[in-house]
Amino acid sequence: MEKLIFVYNADSGFLNGIKDLMHKNFSPETYECRLCAVTYNNFGMIREWNTFTASLKTPVEFLHRDELALMYGIKDVLLPAVFVQKKNKGLHLWINSIEMNACQSLEHLKELVQKKLE
Repeated sequence: MEKLIFVYNADSGFLNGIKDLMHKNFSPETYECRLCAVTYNNFGMIREWNTFTASLKTPVEFLHRDELALMYGIKDVLLPAVFVQKKNKGLHLWINSIEMNACQSLEHLKELVQKKLE
């Protein structure tokens, strides 16, 4: 496994970030990115998540859906999701949106990643 790529169900950019922050705070029940909801607070990435991903033996990258489309040409996948990149084999879906959206807490997401790595 060369790299894990976590992909948010949101677009990149400052204005999109502000829009997502407002949506997440004012209408969390309709917010469409569970990955962002459990790994970010109003001040940025939650330190516990940052520490966890940094401790993994596999490098980790975070992308937004527009970056996934631009860098890898992948547009027709439900997000949020996690992909694995293997040498010379491209990206493969590793954690799908159903599994990701079932994570109701940071702890649950960490357990899911650990379980998949085993």
